[in-house]
Amino acid sequence: MSITFRRAIRENVSLILGVIGPSGGGKTMSAMRLATGLAGTKPFAVIDTEAGRAKHYAEQFVFDHADLKPPFRPSVYAEAIAVADDAKYPVIVVDSCSHEHAGEGGLLDWHEEELQRMAGDDWEKRKACKMAAWIKPKMVHKQMVQRLLQIRAHLILAFRAEEKIEMVKDSDGKMRIISKGWMPIAEKNMPYELTASFLLTPDCPGVPHPIKLPEQLRPMIHLNVPLDETAGATLAAWAAAGATKS
Repeated sequence: MSITFRRAIRENVSLILGVIGPSGGGKTMSAMRLATGLAGTKPFAVIDTEAGRAKHYAEQFVFDHADLKPPFRPSVYAEAIAVADDAKYPVIVVDSCSHEHAGEGGLLDWHEEELQRMAGDDWEKRKACKMAAWIKPKMVHKQMVQRLLQIRAHLILAFRAEEKIEMVKDSDGKMRIISKGWMPIAEKNMPYELTASFLLTPDCPGVPHPIKLPEQLRPMIHLNVPLDETAGATLAAWAAAGATKS
């Protein structure tokens, strides 16, 4: 095998952005605004898993819409995104990616199906097969992620979030519920595949709380105002800039 090195330059890159939050956090609106800025004068694509709710924004934004219906297998997501990419949409919004994990026919359901196939209602056997039942769902999920990393369009993935809580004993010996923050409803490794991701909460809809924000992108995201078209356009310009002369 022949290996060749050349001077590294920043070429046109595709971004994978995550907007994460509970209901009322402004995920869909933020995704639409970012997509508008990223797409410039072109329409973007929206893959909608929530029974057409994205079309509520049809009078505010210019996009083409497709419904994704259960079962929400990873391969179904991968195919829909690949179709949109082949159609040369500059930006693809997926709302919501959480169904791939916890929706009807998603990873959790698929794991249960595999467990039922392997062990039925034999609870001792189910315990023994619990890890093995993840092999097929996890393998297809990884294949989906690898396909996402090859997409030429910018991707904006919306994830629902749930509050992580913990029971702790206070100084009086009473048990109290303590909030540990919001967690994305997704396969545990999925957030690491994103270029950048933001938590959006109902108290300040659309205002980004960075979960992952690389240093080179920090100047483009204002943390005290909602994500908007300007942020999207600035990200698009950076992604398309290529090399700069010294």
